[in-house]
Amino acid sequence: MSCPVTIRIQNADFDIAREIAALTASRTDIGAVVSFSGICRGDKQDAKIAALTLEHYPGMAEEEIGRHVDEAVARWPLHGVTVIHRVGRLTPGENIVLVLTASVHRQAAFQAAEFLMDYLKTSAPFWKKEESPIGTGWVEAHARDDQALERWTKS
Repeated sequence: MSCPVTIRIQNADFDIAREIAALTASRTDIGAVVSFSGICRGDKQDAKIAALTLEHYPGMAEEEIGRHVDEAVARWPLHGVTVIHRVGRLTPGENIVLVLTASVHRQAAFQAAEFLMDYLKTSAPFWKKEESPIGTGWVEAHARDDQALERWTKS
């Protein structure tokens, strides 16, 4: 069976349980589903976060995510992948991103989910602007995220 893939970029919230149910409906070949959901934080080291605004490059973002999903499907024996990324203004506690990977066994699902999240965190064409009581500013990349991504390119 081929690996069904869902990629969506949307303003609206998503329901994690509903997305897992859609991914696994009528499937008896799936033994593991790994989910990662990213949530807008309200605290940062130096300030409270009032909101996070996410912007993307329409068309390019979906294509780039698709390219990395294709790589994950080629690297691990996956039976389904869902990637949902929200854009727009989000407040603390709201969902930002969902990655679901399904496989026969957990190891492939875990590794593929980590691979996809490391890519989304560092290289996907999204831009984040934080609002806080001390001002508004674009979120800078972190070296720790780049280091996490590097492990997937090592032989």
